[in-house]
Amino acid sequence: MNEAAVPPAIPGPASSSARDPRWALLVAILGSGMAFLDSTVVNVALPVMQRSLGATVGQLQWVVEAYALLLASLVLVGGALGDRLGRRAVFSTGVVMFAVASAACGAAPGIGLLIAARAVQGAGAALLVPGSLALISAAFPQAKRGGAIGTWSAWSAITAAAGPVAGGWVASHASWRWLFFFNVPVAALVVVLAARRVTETRDPDAPARLDLAGAALATIGLGLLVYALIDAGPTGVSSPRALALLGLGAAALVAFVVVEARVTSPMVPLALFRSRTFAGTNLLTLLLYAALGGALFFVPFNLIQVQGYSPAAAGAALLPFVLFVSTMSRWAGALAPKVGRRLFLCGGPLIVAVAFVLLARPAVGGSYWSTFFPGILTLGLGMGFTVAPLTAAVMGAVDARHAGVASGINNAVARTAGLLAVAALGVLLLFRFNQVLDGALAPLSLDPASAHALDAQRVRLGGADFSAFAPALRAPLHAAFVTAYVAAFRTLMFASAVLAGLAGAAGLLVV
Repeated sequence: MNEAAVPPAIPGPASSSARDPRWALLVAILGSGMAFLDSTVVNVALPVMQRSLGATVGQLQWVVEAYALLLASLVLVGGALGDRLGRRAVFSTGVVMFAVASAACGAAPGIGLLIAARAVQGAGAALLVPGSLALISAAFPQAKRGGAIGTWSAWSAITAAAGPVAGGWVASHASWRWLFFFNVPVAALVVVLAARRVTETRDPDAPARLDLAGAALATIGLGLLVYALIDAGPTGVSSPRALALLGLGAAALVAFVVVEARVTSPMVPLALFRSRTFAGTNLLTLLLYAALGGALFFVPFNLIQVQGYSPAAAGAALLPFVLFVSTMSRWAGALAPKVGRRLFLCGGPLIVAVAFVLLARPAVGGSYWSTFFPGILTLGLGMGFTVAPLTAAVMGAVDARHAGVASGINNAVARTAGLLAVAALGVLLLFRFNQVLDGALAPLSLDPASAHALDAQRVRLGGADFSAFAPALRAPLHAAFVTAYVAAFRTLMFASAVLAGLAGAAGLLVV
């Protein structure tokens, strides 16, 4: 959905092949569309997966995080690999990996195999997403490349935006497994079209060596941080185990920075951050997409498990957000250079902050139009103001030679922000949930056996199962869990509002 995740094409020579370049555009749209759709389609179906697989919230976080971790860590390497080994070959390899992993996701008998398959999906997406842009860049001449990228960007936004609605509809009317099985025939079509209609190209000036050390350290560092936060969710991050994992993750990321400063062909050239605008826009991206990614992960749980929406209704509830981002981005992108991007990059995130405050208001029940609609509409308004000017500011902060690297870095920052936020805000939500739940359960005076059984349900939040408890206890237990989730959700929304407000402050750094 965000244009920070839809970078402009990497400059490169157009193909000399007589093949119609529109085939490359079609292949790129279909291939990357699968990855963008899968980055958003799963969220609304997570509560259904929880019931189907008996998963905890921490395990459901890994369903999202495993995909995001590999994609965020490897997307820059994926682009470099295509330049070196062949863009069509690497893109097609990514599509095949994504399809096989999708089939494994759909057939997964348990949550563990689903998480593992999602990780492979993320690795495949890291090859095909930058590869799709490279195919377009190589196929179109300079004069027509911008229009082709604009078409790709529009379709990418549409597929990502359609994710919550499509995911909710499929989860309501079929099985969540079809969300993954659908990728298989699409991938087969993409591979055949690529082989028959797209010319293989390489960059003769591509570095001879890939920054594998940097990629490994980024993956290890981010992975350890996420694992520590999710693993520590029920008890907090003050335990020796959590602190040790957080320390190791931080050390790996420090080592990543050291490596990037020393290698001849780093995947993240640190010199780009000497530009105040480039540093500021990436800080804004980190804060804003942390607020957005963390919040939107938990909104469907509130809608479905607490408010009683069907998955289809929960997906439809997000439509105002989708429509405003899709329709306002072009207008904001055209107006920002005339009135100044700083206005949009400060004002947009502040509107997003107001949206999260509005989303903290609803309790249980009430009309959608007076509860969640105002917040979701305002969220779309704020993001619609921000995404296109943010992308333009990122690209304007560097010279044309570094356009591809700059857009790739901003893409990776946006994905990393969501990756860390789902884990970190999950810790905050679980802490507040348990705090309120303890107070709500105190008047019930549960016997030790019931209290122990109830502790096992805490990690399922609003999806807790009370069928094993005495009938007289089920209603008060459900009420206690709902009260605790609403309070925890409000805390999370306020935290997201603070992050969005800080993102607005970071907009002041934009020249």
